[in-house]
Amino acid sequence: MPGFHAFVTRLPYELAFSREDPATIVDRYYTPDLEYHNDGVVLDRQRLIDHARPARRNTRELEIEVHDTLVDDDRAAARYTMTALTRKDTTLQIEVHLFARFAPDGRVQRVDSITRTVKP
Repeated sequence: MPGFHAFVTRLPYELAFSREDPATIVDRYYTPDLEYHNDGVVLDRQRLIDHARPARRNTRELEIEVHDTLVDDDRAAARYTMTALTRKDTTLQIEVHLFARFAPDGRVQRVDSITRTVKP
């Protein structure tokens, strides 16, 4: 079971660049009943899987700089910056504040995150 740091840093790379089935990747990190609340929008398992296709098509490079993390029992928080270079040579930089709740098996069951575009 990947730890929280891998959840923050490896999961985006796997979804964007892996040849592995996105459903397999999502299931490795999340429970089937996950709720991912991002900027007021709730994503379920299928919507996260569907998000992988455009990420794979449009992302050329990805960098994640973790600024802070905190893990306490079944909850964790992270503040990080994700910088993506697209196939159209556009750089997108997003600041993320993420709060996660773990299921007993260690996978993420719920996420609440707030993002802010730093560099369009």
